[in-house]
Amino acid sequence: MAEKPACTLLHLGPGLANGMANLHNASRAHVPIVNLVGQHATYHLQHDTPLASDIEAIARPYSRWLRTSRSSSDVGRDAADAVIAARTAPGQIATLIVPADVSWSEGGSVAAIPALPAPSTPNKKTVEHAAAMLRSGLPTAILLSGMHCTAKAS
Repeated sequence: MAEKPACTLLHLGPGLANGMANLHNASRAHVPIVNLVGQHATYHLQHDTPLASDIEAIARPYSRWLRTSRSSSDVGRDAADAVIAARTAPGQIATLIVPADVSWSEGGSVAAIPALPAPSTPNKKTVEHAAAMLRSGLPTAILLSGMHCTAKAS
């Protein structure tokens, strides 16, 4: 409804795991979300600390788009890609994992978000079928989502 994806900021794998029930619901409802998940510094992962986990494996079931930024120069572009992925019809969850040292290193830049492609329109056969159902007198429901629920769509 806001014409932009929601955003979460989650702490490591356990923080992501705490949000999974809500991410499940959002995924089923095609709610566009960008998850930003912090990760230990890359050089710290070898120590297998108590909060270390396979964040990509935890995120994969509810993330249609998933990426781990590998350098500070990648974070801006990765974030823009995540926004585009989340806004891709019908709306999906994009998860960007950012290791601590990647986020605080020099060399990052803000990336512009390109224009989104226009959503596809239903084909003629689908529209004709919907019209026939509405005319039939049978109990019929039309489910709308995304931009179809705003004043701009009218």
